[in-house]
Amino acid sequence: MSELLLIGKELPDCLDFAESLSKNGRKIFTTSKDDNKIADFEAENIFSTSWNKASAISSRALLIKNETKLPATNEYIIYFDSQYYAQKFDSDRAENITMSVDAMINSYQFFLSELLFRLEQKKEETVIVFLVKTYPSKYEIAHFGSKNVNMHPSSNIVNAAQQAFISLAQNISTLVGERSYLSVLLAKCEPSNELFSSEKALAEWTAQGIDTIKNMKNHQTAKQAGNWVKAGAKIPTGFSLFK
Repeated sequence: MSELLLIGKELPDCLDFAESLSKNGRKIFTTSKDDNKIADFEAENIFSTSWNKASAISSRALLIKNETKLPATNEYIIYFDSQYYAQKFDSDRAENITMSVDAMINSYQFFLSELLFRLEQKKEETVIVFLVKTYPSKYEIAHFGSKNVNMHPSSNIVNAAQQAFISLAQNISTLVGERSYLSVLLAKCEPSNELFSSEKALAEWTAQGIDTIKNMKNHQTAKQAGNWVKAGAKIPTGFSLFK
């Protein structure tokens, strides 16, 4: 059974996603909103801890706790759910910006900085998935419309954070060319995607994608790793990427 660390959504909000991963052959370590309620959400093969997203030290502690509980972890899902964040950070008022930036930008930067440093120390075969559920901005809805007429546009800060995450993921995918132990999957799920409304189905597809990458005969190139894959689609392998 594989061991996996999931960040980006906390228990109980990521419970459906985590349970689906567990059913697909994973032990999962993730984060929880409240230390006092961690035991309430721990099921077989699902474990968690709290995480101060504004702290680099807390990101390091998260990795240590993960390795203590699941020492063979070699799969990481970095999840940015724009719809989830749009509901939490729906205002662009000045007093909300610092908290929003800590949750949606700084947290990912801190964590990935610590993770990449740790992986370079270990040099063990690893798959990192960058999974983004995109959500339209005011500009996109105004100029391009939306198939979902009831869709409320994301706030400016959520849209900016979404673009920051996409850029971060793309830049880290280039490390595949430098680190022979590292593989990356860039996965994007748009509102029109049938998996958008099903966390369980999205998690199942993601787990299968990780398995596909692990079974590739040849190590990824940076160009291969840098291609975004539509959630639900077949994971490209080998030369099929260039057809």
